[in-house]
Amino acid sequence: MFEFLRKKNKIEPIFEVLGIDMHNHMIPCVDDGSESLEMSAECITTMWQAGFRQMYVTPHFNYPKYPNDEDDITRRYGELKHYLADQGVEMELLGIGGEYRIDDGFADRMKEPRFLTIGSDNYLLLEISLHHHRMGFENIIYDIQMLDQQVILAHPERYLYLDVDSSKFEKLKDQGVIFQCNILSLSGFYGSEAQRRALKLIEKGWVELLGTDMHNTAYARGLQEATQNKTVRKVLEHYEFMNRELIEKTRKKL
Repeated sequence: MFEFLRKKNKIEPIFEVLGIDMHNHMIPCVDDGSESLEMSAECITTMWQAGFRQMYVTPHFNYPKYPNDEDDITRRYGELKHYLADQGVEMELLGIGGEYRIDDGFADRMKEPRFLTIGSDNYLLLEISLHHHRMGFENIIYDIQMLDQQVILAHPERYLYLDVDSSKFEKLKDQGVIFQCNILSLSGFYGSEAQRRALKLIEKGWVELLGTDMHNTAYARGLQEATQNKTVRKVLEHYEFMNRELIEKTRKKL
């Protein structure tokens, strides 16, 4: 087990400053993330070595591609927790969220909302299409906020069809939307344009959270390499993020 971990380069716990990962796909076989419990354990072990000590899991809810059910995800989350404990993986799992896509099926979810949220009942992780602009998504986000949900927008740097300097991003920030950038965007994992956009959003002071968006062992290797990346290190040294605040809200809820 964990064969690739024995072959990798140096890894340092630079993400201790964040402490908590709040965006990953480590429940196996429910989306495009981990393919097995063993793969999840490998990836989570790398996250621990990189400095993360707690995490939420956030599988995709994306109709019709990943039409996950909250009850089934909760059951699978329990299986993951038991497996990690049996394997001696030290990471503390704090709970289940979901990465909800604003898609054709999202209106039905809004009729009887029972979202899986992060940290407290008020933190909801949303994404929009990576490739196509969806008209009116800002209004949908506003409607969600009216349900007393605090919206976190996943990886805004990856929506390349939206100009970072556009009024759309500024409007979302004015609405109180929290932005979460992917750590691997900062290291260039998704390409130079996503990296440039992530850095610009951070420089604007618009990014409150960083997440791994961990999917598989390729992402784990990317996270390992990110611990040696000068750009990533500089961001962690010069900017503050609210990852640790999520656990405080969880502790109070418990």
